[in-house]
Amino acid sequence: MAVEALGHRVSELIKDVSLELSPSFTKLVDNTVSSIKNIINLIPEDFQVTADEAPGFVRDVGADKVDFKFKKPKLFEIGGSYSVGGIVKPDVNVDLLIRLPKECFHEKDYLNHRYHAKRFLYLFVIKKYLQSSALISKVEWSCLQNEARKPILVIYPTLEVSNLPGFSVKIIPMATSLFNIPKLNATRNNVRALNQEGVPLPTPKYNFSILEDMFIEEFAEVLKGTFHGWDELRKALVLIKVWARQRSSIYSHDCLNGYLIAVIMSYLAANKGGGYINKSMNAMQIFRVTLDFIANSKSWEKGLIFRPEGKHQVTKEELKERKQCLRSFPVVICDHSAILNLAFRISKSCFFELQSEAALTLDCIQKCEDNGFEEVFLTKCDFAAKYDYCVRLNMQGISGVSASGYCADDECWRLYEEKIHSLLYQGLNDRAKLIRVIWRNCSSNCVEDGFSSLDKEPLLIGIAISNLEKAFRLVDKGPDPEHKEEVAKFRKFWGEKSEFRRFNDGTIGECVVWEYKQWEKHFIVKRIIEHILSYHLSMPKERVVVTADQLDFSLSHGGADPISFTGGLLEAYEALAKRLRLLDDIPLRVSSVQPLDSAFRFTSVFPPEPHPLAGEKGFISRSAKVAATCVQPVEVLIQLEGSGNWPMDELATEKTKSAFLIKIGESFQSKWGATCVATEDDVDLLLSGYAFRLKILHERGLTLVKGQGDQVKRVSSIDRKLFIQSQHSSMINGLQGRYPIYGPVVRLAKRWAASHLFSACLGSEAIELLVAHLFLNPLPFYAPNSRITGFLRFLRLLSEYDWKFSPLIIDINSDMTAETRTEINENFISSRKIHEGNAGEVSPSIFLATAYDKSSEAWTTSSPNSLELKRLVAYARSSANLLTRLIEKDHHDSHGWECLFRTPLNNYDAVVLLHRDRLAYPQRLLFPSEIKEGTYVARGNPSKQFSPFLSPKDVKGSLDVLKKKLMVDFDPLQCYLVDLQGGFHDTFKLWYDSLGGDAIGITWNKSASKKRDREEDSKDLIDILKAVGEAGEGFVRSIHLLKAPRLGN
Repeated sequence: MAVEALGHRVSELIKDVSLELSPSFTKLVDNTVSSIKNIINLIPEDFQVTADEAPGFVRDVGADKVDFKFKKPKLFEIGGSYSVGGIVKPDVNVDLLIRLPKECFHEKDYLNHRYHAKRFLYLFVIKKYLQSSALISKVEWSCLQNEARKPILVIYPTLEVSNLPGFSVKIIPMATSLFNIPKLNATRNNVRALNQEGVPLPTPKYNFSILEDMFIEEFAEVLKGTFHGWDELRKALVLIKVWARQRSSIYSHDCLNGYLIAVIMSYLAANKGGGYINKSMNAMQIFRVTLDFIANSKSWEKGLIFRPEGKHQVTKEELKERKQCLRSFPVVICDHSAILNLAFRISKSCFFELQSEAALTLDCIQKCEDNGFEEVFLTKCDFAAKYDYCVRLNMQGISGVSASGYCADDECWRLYEEKIHSLLYQGLNDRAKLIRVIWRNCSSNCVEDGFSSLDKEPLLIGIAISNLEKAFRLVDKGPDPEHKEEVAKFRKFWGEKSEFRRFNDGTIGECVVWEYKQWEKHFIVKRIIEHILSYHLSMPKERVVVTADQLDFSLSHGGADPISFTGGLLEAYEALAKRLRLLDDIPLRVSSVQPLDSAFRFTSVFPPEPHPLAGEKGFISRSAKVAATCVQPVEVLIQLEGSGNWPMDELATEKTKSAFLIKIGESFQSKWGATCVATEDDVDLLLSGYAFRLKILHERGLTLVKGQGDQVKRVSSIDRKLFIQSQHSSMINGLQGRYPIYGPVVRLAKRWAASHLFSACLGSEAIELLVAHLFLNPLPFYAPNSRITGFLRFLRLLSEYDWKFSPLIIDINSDMTAETRTEINENFISSRKIHEGNAGEVSPSIFLATAYDKSSEAWTTSSPNSLELKRLVAYARSSANLLTRLIEKDHHDSHGWECLFRTPLNNYDAVVLLHRDRLAYPQRLLFPSEIKEGTYVARGNPSKQFSPFLSPKDVKGSLDVLKKKLMVDFDPLQCYLVDLQGGFHDTFKLWYDSLGGDAIGITWNKSASKKRDREEDSKDLIDILKAVGEAGEGFVRSIHLLKAPRLGN
């Protein structure tokens, strides 16, 4: 069934993206091509074409002797994807190949870019005549595979087809039989200016740039012959194009393109090429065989050679050409003569990345559900999501790029890509698994006036980290001091960063030190990149944007990240756990202690900071300039020794637990001098600056682990909740140990959800599980090794996952059996069947299944509901798109990054603004909220009864007085929300930020709007909102009505 379902999905995909060669489309192509031919054939012959037509281009390619008399093309031929039925939407274009007339060229025009200049001037003439025709809407320049010296024309016909916007015809020149082929082999120098101390250097790329045009016609016929009548091969070509286009780092000028994909498949399909593909295979099988060949074949080492039909004895000359090709280029695809390498643009690093992507895709097919259909064909693997660090260089006006001219053997932009790759490869060393440098500078720029404007697009660098231990290394040791030449090279490379040191093991030598604290180590890779580019390329820092720390502002306050306090918290916890186990004056001794709070597992956005007044007598400090009024507690779970005397009644059990906790608190206080704060619901121990809130898990809760029938049913709801919390906490703690970057990603995700007022919709634990999925099931990527990449993938998961029809299974310990997965899927189907008649009220709308929660009852059973999820998805999609732009394209200012956490308040029906200086933790507020729209309803003054900070005079007096001034777990926002939810439950829905926001969004409930009469005016609404303000007197700053509820029928 699974195979059949996959086959159906693949067929549907091919149908959706393939362009059907309908009679109407074929007619459009024929008419457009015919119009172009007619216009070109009307161009008069024998008029003189000179460099004055486009002096900028001729100057910048460095050509001379470029004048010629115009002659009409000798042949028009349709080629490319259209000729083999492999056009993939949305890029609908047809290649029109025109054979350049030999009369326009001299036999030595292969020298010094004369061919390239004349080729351009020939197209320039054609462009002028096409532009004057009413049949042509627009004519633009583009470049063949981003090669500025080889422009092509893109023609948009006046006649458009409604379902094919942007249809175009590309005019690509052919240079069949123009020059003597041996003059253009890989060892020849044909750019005389390129020499070393007077000795001419080979120009293989320049030569192959000309040979490519000379053999376009021949290879176009080979491709047509291979694909003609072979429908499954054509479908496989479509699949590989879809796969490659989703991966922007490999579908590029220096790696893979549609033409090369077709060439590789033709090689695999040819009997003489090895016969890897045969006509009994379906499209998906051909797809897998092709990727396996790309990833694993040893044939690449010898080059892919198209052998001629019939018997052919390889000559010594052919063998020599092949060897020369393999020496000159990392990847070789050529015919038996090895005259032209079709893969001459592919670099070694790009091919390695292509093989890596192919291998990763095969992994997806093997390991993912539905043979990885979603991951392989539908998931966008762009720069922003794929690489751990993305670097954007603003290259405008950098004179060093073209200091030696724009064009020699290769173009200056390609040489600059290689130079940057080489520098970063040396500098990052084993920190980086992949380094990708790409500069798409010629895609849409006009080249008529020369190449000076081709630096407008940024140069992009993608860096995939090998592992965090290496990436966050603080010291890079240099070579052994005895190897003086190596030491000199090390110093030369690192410049002033290199220093002579003695190491802990007693050795001495050169090294580079990166001094950062534990929570700042993600800066290291950024600083290395900035130093290398500045030192070797004189690149100013303001031109270099490395995505590493741009979102740190959302996790810090006072210039520091509070995660730095977690070390102290863990030390305090260890002391607490040890002392709890030592208590011997309580009826049942403490048998185990487990941290529950997210602060212990590094996933709390704001872990508690040590409070100078919260602790034992020896700890308390009165010298602190500012002390918070509120103390944030952290939950700790304890279990007691077994006993048969516990009451069976749930309420009695909870009262007994409370008695035990009070006794534990008193004992701890008397033995260790810590402060115990007891309320009706909780017992808190103040120790070493932290408030530890103790919770007891009754021994009956342990039956949940063993699943012991009737005993499970007798577990109280409180114990059930505590058990699930303990399971979740231990699993996430283990995950954080395996993936150190997991914590920062979760913190960003939580901060994002809260800043957009989703605190009530998406719980802390639910976010932890969503992010866990990214690390446990990273395909088609590797697990993220940077916070920004992980955060982007979180946003895309939230916005793109099919929540309605698929459960998200999080197998944290990688031990989930097939039976468990089947049970989870059955639970999911049952949850959907209940709501079959009302698809808009599916519950849970996000189905998160784990080994401890197979029915998604723990964290998402009631929220988000379907409407909340719809809003969440929309916000996540918008944020993901913005973040992608910021990483790949946008400018350098910080405002764009801040917009990720600024929420538009005009999306609510009403807004309540709070007094910032009456929030429990005002320092956590990201951006103060202001409203300038809607109807102003009420205004309130701040209360004088509460202040979030203790003044110096407040910390005077006895310790008992000081204790009473501390407020453990007090949050005026939460108290206010409880009052509103109790008093206006059916009237509106509340949206808020539990992490420090000063705004509450209100949306009117449907039930409330249905009860309203159409004739009622906004007076009742204003009365309701005034009551909302009165409930928060002293806390509410102002209330604004933006929209009245929609009236029900």
